[in-house]
Amino acid sequence: MVEDCLICAKHEGRGPLVAPVAWTTEEFVVTHHAPAADGLGFVGYLLVEPRRHVATWDLLTITEVQGMATAAWLAARALRRLLDVEGVFTAIIGRQVPHVHQHVFVRHAGTPADLRWDESPDWSGAPTRTLGGLEEFARQVRHAAGTT
Repeated sequence: MVEDCLICAKHEGRGPLVAPVAWTTEEFVVTHHAPAADGLGFVGYLLVEPRRHVATWDLLTITEVQGMATAAWLAARALRRLLDVEGVFTAIIGRQVPHVHQHVFVRHAGTPADLRWDESPDWSGAPTRTLGGLEEFARQVRHAAGTT
């Protein structure tokens, strides 16, 4: 745990990144992306984060890499089961917060073809929900992933 890390703080339930939890293990936390400032959130955007503070993917242990990959795979399959999607994408970028985290998000059916893969969450026609709706969706993800 690093005191000034936003993701470490999120795991303790504090700070601006606190979001609905889909499931947790001893090693990882899987959350749904929090709603935007308007109170609505894109449905189908998960984050897989190791509990241990690690800045980048290459600094994880092989066991952590395998666990993170499995969690992301379970998350992607759950999203596909629950939503009408054209695809499920994943990315590890690590430019804004120096605590490795994997984005797992959908491209909803009907997303305009001119939107790039990484712009899917920005589509104004995408399904959105309030915090309470995202919390319920996170519970559905937990069940669909078989992690209950």
